[in-house]
Amino acid sequence: MVVVVVIAVVVVVVVVVVVVVVEVVVVVVVVVVVVVVVVVVVVVVVVAVVVVVVVVVVVVVVVVVVVVVVVVVVVAVAVVVVVVVVVVVVVVVVVVVVVVVVVVVVVVVVVVVVVVVVVVVVVHFFGYI
Repeated sequence: MVVVVVIAVVVVVVVVVVVVVVEVVVVVVVVVVVVVVVVVVVVVVVVAVVVVVVVVVVVVVVVVVVVVVVVVVVVAVAVVVVVVVVVVVVVVVVVVVVVVVVVVVVVVVVVVVVVVVVVVVVVHFFGYI
């Protein structure tokens, strides 16, 4: 009878030890799985945040570059337009001045020639009278 009790106690102890070991292993596995899941989630969130930040920075840089290029092009076009207008105005003024000077010179020459011819004719005509 003592042997049966000892065997029963040993079996109970072995079963309890096996159950405790299995429970510890299950708890360790669950903890490891939870830690791995948390680490993966944290890594995914960090990577997502980094990607979003990089995309935002790239978009901002592209927008700034485009705005700067547009402003530079607009300023360059405005400068070219102003220069062209100034050159055209200067050319028109110079042409008008040259034409006026030429017309005045031609009129003066014609008047002088007419006066000289009239004087010569009058002097010649009255010289014979």
